[in-house]
Amino acid sequence: MYTRKIRFVPRFVALGLAGALWLTGCASSSGGTAGSDSPSSSGAAGFVGARDTGERVDGGVLTFGSYSFPSSLDPARTQAAGSTGGTEMAAIYDTLVRSDSTSGGFVPQLAKTLSNNSDFTSYTVTLADGLTFSDGSPLDAEAVKWSIDRFVAGKGDVSQTWLNIVDRIETPDATTVEFILERPWSQFPALLSLGPGMIVARSSGGEAGSVSGTGDGAFTPIGAGPFTLAKFAPHEELVLAARTDYQGGKPSLDTLRFVPTSGAQSQYESLKSGQIDMTYILRDEAVIKQALDDGYSGYLSPTGQNGIGTINNREGKPGADVRIRQAIASGVDPAAVNTRANNGLGTASSELVPRTSRWYNNTAGIPFDPAKAKALLDQAKSDGYDGKLRYLTTSEPSQQATALTVQASLNAIGFDVTIDYATDVTDLVRRVYRDHDFDMTRGGAPVGEEAPYLNVYNSMASDSKNNPSGFADPEMDALITAVQTASTDDAVREAISRVQEYANVTVPYVIWGPASVLTAWDGNIHGVVRTITDIMFFGDAWMSPA
Repeated sequence: MYTRKIRFVPRFVALGLAGALWLTGCASSSGGTAGSDSPSSSGAAGFVGARDTGERVDGGVLTFGSYSFPSSLDPARTQAAGSTGGTEMAAIYDTLVRSDSTSGGFVPQLAKTLSNNSDFTSYTVTLADGLTFSDGSPLDAEAVKWSIDRFVAGKGDVSQTWLNIVDRIETPDATTVEFILERPWSQFPALLSLGPGMIVARSSGGEAGSVSGTGDGAFTPIGAGPFTLAKFAPHEELVLAARTDYQGGKPSLDTLRFVPTSGAQSQYESLKSGQIDMTYILRDEAVIKQALDDGYSGYLSPTGQNGIGTINNREGKPGADVRIRQAIASGVDPAAVNTRANNGLGTASSELVPRTSRWYNNTAGIPFDPAKAKALLDQAKSDGYDGKLRYLTTSEPSQQATALTVQASLNAIGFDVTIDYATDVTDLVRRVYRDHDFDMTRGGAPVGEEAPYLNVYNSMASDSKNNPSGFADPEMDALITAVQTASTDDAVREAISRVQEYANVTVPYVIWGPASVLTAWDGNIHGVVRTITDIMFFGDAWMSPA
């Protein structure tokens, strides 16, 4: 058995604390094919680099550089996305189903089978006989229902979507779970690939809405995934151990280790120096291009709405006035943002979905028009607005470049923009999503290929818990529901066009273009499986000798 040595690094570097220096050192094996061309970061989504070569090897410790290190391992309290703890939680819980990156559909993961009726109003999941959680307790139909009910009662990240679409859950026998919907939705399994599909054991001790922890009497992360919790030190590291009785067989990896990181360039330097084996690089086109050019393996997701200007629409904020939002949208040139933040390597666009998407609708977004922006701002000033706007950002280079570009563009037409620096990504997420302590920031609301309704709903719907702007409009809500119930791909594209047209008037937020996400890994990492929102599975992953 091959056992990989753990590579120890100084804590202040590995954990990406604020102010840490960028890492330096020799490049490790990148695993790219010699002489091959690197794909463009603006191309279609998919795996890049060499995959699954050589003979499978048991053992090893894989260290993953998290983008936003989770403060909780409770799916009811942590958003199940690759950037926010979804990969970490999937290793513990698995998901009932997952998206298939090749077909774009959904397939069983923890579940044994997945089926639906002809009009997409009923879905059935069957479980394997004898399925258990890591503590030996049974994972049966009642356990699935209990966990999902707990998730919804605890107001997990897609719980409102669940309440809006699911009429009831039925458990006719111990291995069958039926989901009865209130209206058709052909992409309903997306929810079973996210937080609701991460089944928590009743023995976790976490009743609906309880505060999550690591065994402190409130909540213990107990799931049916391939790994179990060995250590969780918030802000420092998460260590998971392979589960010998996992339903899919004991994982080849002995240990998964997750550590915080501090920005794309630092992540990449850590990967090159061998301090981490894998990481999640978000919205930095220059670093992503560098990783691709250097031949690193991984999964590339160029997604629409991943480069947006989130405007706080709430009462008392400048963005509560639609004229201010319209002025911001017309007053910042997406091309300038791309030039400054992405070195011109990205795509400048104000459209909801990128041209590379299957949902591209050819409906124009808001054009750059500084004269119109100034006229709108002058109208708001005549009614008492003082022009002040606070832009929240981190000091990460591409984020800071975006902030400076927006500041210069808006100040040129009469705004008075100040830049407010968050301590790190975790602090920024808290201030935007929990405290609503911002006027404007750069964010992302990617329209996923698997289920575009989810992302449009999350970012714009009045009752969405993941709507950071606070935008609320009943007409937009109806247009978003039409995206969900559209019965064909053409109908989905048409429904998205109508959302785009109304967003051009109401401006829930501004769009500067699609942006890429690259989950990159060393060339000796094999067998990683990707699902919706760039969550990665490690049950079949293995490491060849470096």
